[in-house]
Amino acid sequence: MKVTVERAALLKALGHVHRVVERRNTIPILSNVLLRAADGGLRLKATDLDMEVTEGVKADVAQPGATTVPAHVIYDIVRKLPDGAQVSLETTGDTGQMQLRSGRSRFMLQALPEGDFPDLAAGEMAVSFALAAADLKRLIEKTQFAISTEETRYYLNGIYLHTVDQDGETKLRGVATDGHRLARIELPAPAGASGMPGVIVPRKAVAEIQKLVDDGGEEVRIQLSPAKIRLEFGDGAEGGVVLTSKLIDGTFPDYQRVIPTGNDKRLTVERGDFARAVDRVSTISSERGRAVKLAITEGRMTLSVNNPDSGNAVEELDVDYDSPPLDVGFNARYLLDITGQLDGDTALFKLADPGSPTVIQDRDGAATLYVLMPMRV
Repeated sequence: MKVTVERAALLKALGHVHRVVERRNTIPILSNVLLRAADGGLRLKATDLDMEVTEGVKADVAQPGATTVPAHVIYDIVRKLPDGAQVSLETTGDTGQMQLRSGRSRFMLQALPEGDFPDLAAGEMAVSFALAAADLKRLIEKTQFAISTEETRYYLNGIYLHTVDQDGETKLRGVATDGHRLARIELPAPAGASGMPGVIVPRKAVAEIQKLVDDGGEEVRIQLSPAKIRLEFGDGAEGGVVLTSKLIDGTFPDYQRVIPTGNDKRLTVERGDFARAVDRVSTISSERGRAVKLAITEGRMTLSVNNPDSGNAVEELDVDYDSPPLDVGFNARYLLDITGQLDGDTALFKLADPGSPTVIQDRDGAATLYVLMPMRV
């Protein structure tokens, strides 16, 4: 293999693929990135056996071929080369090394044969549709914070993507929950998405998709099977990034059962004022508890935190509320996470009693909906 490529293009591609590679690997080949030079381009691939990212860059290919080299090492080398540099990659014979040259710099990297490199991308993808990059970004941002990190309930360690038929319209929904809070967003389903299997996209893939969608084009092509998801960002030919990930093999719980429909006490509050007040009073709360008590009466809410170790804090806010008085407690961190995701100037709380889940939205019928379990205070 002998190929020359611009540093900027190579660095961008390595930046995308090397993130998949775990720093510590018991299988040496998984520490490497696969470089394949052919047809006027260089294609890079990295995998952790659960997820695979590939990207192509334009290159001057003098001799086609392929090899694998340590991903983090080559990324750091290319990152430290000067702007505008040309990078030459060359393997000769079966020496088990690849030479990287740029200007007066020369590196010899240990290489492993490409034949040992695993291929995750095989398999038929039955469902295919295109989604606007802005819609995918919004879907992830509005739900990602609620993904569970508890490994024992592995089926909650991702975003549940599925379609629902509602009032004669098909909607694409993303749902995440950790058992304490739930986030749900829906948007009109793109052509080709109806009838897709309900899939759980794992947390690591979600984080990677979020980074790639920022760098990609205006549209993301998505392919699905019951076991895998593949997303193509940017130009599908040279320069396009393709992420393939295994899906979580489990059944997402019936989340509709935990979204209350009979909460009749409605509270509307200025979102920014409420978030700042929660943030201020929670300064006094204990790290373990982080509970803030909301005492709600007609037209007024009193936020309070009482911590035997450090003192107490109280703040009052004007609110729109005309139901019977109610005292309810919530985790301050969760309240701030949810209010931070709302788009409007106000937050609408639909409450029932101190022990029942509360629905939080911008307004009635909003595309995003949040459910929060109360705390005992």
